[in-house]
Amino acid sequence: MTPMDKPNRLLLLSELRVRDTAYNVSLSRSLLTWKRRASSPVYHPFRPSVCHRVPVSEIISVREEQSGSRQTDESSWKKIKEGSGQDCRQAFTVSYVERCQQHRWRCAAVTFTCPDGGLCQSWVGAIAEQLAAITSRPRRLLIYINPYGGKRQGGRVYEQKVAPLFAQAAISTHVIVTEHANHARDHLRTDAELKKYDGVVCVGGDGMFSEIVHGLIWRTQMDSSLDPNSPDETLTSCSLRIGIIPAGSTDCICFATVGTNDPVTSALHIIVGDSQPMDVCSIHHNNTFLRYSVSLLGYGFYGDVLTDSERKRWMGPVRYDFSGLKMFLTHHYYEGTVSYLPARGVVGTPRDAARCRSGCVVCQHNGPKPSERAEKYETDDCGNDGDWRTIRGKFLAINAASMSCACPRSPKGLSPAAHLADGTTDLILVRKCSRFDFLRHLLRHTNKEDQFDLNFVEVHRVVRFRFMPRHCQSDSDLELDLLENGKRQIFGQICRDHPACGCAPAYSSWNCDGEILTHTAIDVRVHCRLIKLFARGIEEPQVFEDLTNPCAI
Repeated sequence: MTPMDKPNRLLLLSELRVRDTAYNVSLSRSLLTWKRRASSPVYHPFRPSVCHRVPVSEIISVREEQSGSRQTDESSWKKIKEGSGQDCRQAFTVSYVERCQQHRWRCAAVTFTCPDGGLCQSWVGAIAEQLAAITSRPRRLLIYINPYGGKRQGGRVYEQKVAPLFAQAAISTHVIVTEHANHARDHLRTDAELKKYDGVVCVGGDGMFSEIVHGLIWRTQMDSSLDPNSPDETLTSCSLRIGIIPAGSTDCICFATVGTNDPVTSALHIIVGDSQPMDVCSIHHNNTFLRYSVSLLGYGFYGDVLTDSERKRWMGPVRYDFSGLKMFLTHHYYEGTVSYLPARGVVGTPRDAARCRSGCVVCQHNGPKPSERAEKYETDDCGNDGDWRTIRGKFLAINAASMSCACPRSPKGLSPAAHLADGTTDLILVRKCSRFDFLRHLLRHTNKEDQFDLNFVEVHRVVRFRFMPRHCQSDSDLELDLLENGKRQIFGQICRDHPACGCAPAYSSWNCDGEILTHTAIDVRVHCRLIKLFARGIEEPQVFEDLTNPCAI
């Protein structure tokens, strides 16, 4: 790097005014700084901070203020301008990201007044030039709005909170309001001219995000001549980043990648061009592709809750609480076989105290090498002793968490130490236990205790796993093994329809990111960093002042 390319080299340094107060303002390739000029040599320990620093990467826009806007009467302004001569001042406004509590961002602004128009134009041109040089920022976005998701506020949220920010950042948009389920997915698969855009944004909940993921991944594999129906195929990563403007009933992805479900915060992450890679799990049944999963894949308790709640959509979001209580009291367990490939040569375990945060060292260490592990495992077969491990038993829940799955009701999530981009998923097995013990496990999702420190719970960090329910070789017709018990042979159908008789059903359903899978026997494989989001991971709050900052002195 030459001295001219150093990010801290000053490009401009001037004395400007902010609200009639003099500031020393400087611009480098990485920072915009304004520091109030000392009016007195006396130290004031309780005086508010007089120095501000904004990374250039987090400046949203710069604009020159129109002098004529200061007076409503143009002739009066002309007389003032002519009379003042060289004392006429010009101003420009810089909009930038400001951090608030609970990981929220907002758009703040500061207006600088210059002694003359030439200096003002120099500052506006210099800042605009630095912003134009940031290649990671999107210039044109394809946006899908779900008008029906959540509280049906998607259109209003976009028009009132997001569209003005995109316009301010000079981002051009093509907006499509979806008209039916899978509209966005199907459009991305076939009709969208993806080369025209720098990213795809969805306005809605996790279901809308899932549509975008499925459409974009499928389109990428088709363009690469790959077969998504092959579980052993190494998929091609998507080049376009995905943005999420939360407007749904659940916003699990936003909480895991940004830390909040605030639409303005998500819009600002898109504007500054953040990029967060994410793992995606592909799910197959008998060499047939079923779905992709980015957060939770759950069988047993969470599958039953989703299945029951789908019958009660008229209840709104409260249906999840009702169905959760009902399934807890019903207390069904399911028999089956789980086979998995443990993650090898990776840093971190599911019981680490450290969490996946912005700049995660675990993801950076484990991420670049997943393809080597996948190629090694592809040659293995489930029947071989090799690296595959098998567990048979009765389970209340089988969960695979590709992220923490944290949300307001479960601040830690189902797997607090799960990582977004390390090429693994955390396989959580909850064996048959009493209702009281299962309640202990569920309650630990809401407190600081180790939810895996129970003798009926085990967790494994895996790169691939398979599940086969006990009562079938092929689960397409969901048959019971009627030969074991004559009573169940006679009353089998009745028991399936009315489990209150005391006979547990043989099958649950898989909850795949809020959608029900059509099969129970599945093969799941993790694809490392298959997609990228307009996000940077959850930022850790700065507890101590950076003493190396000259502004803090």
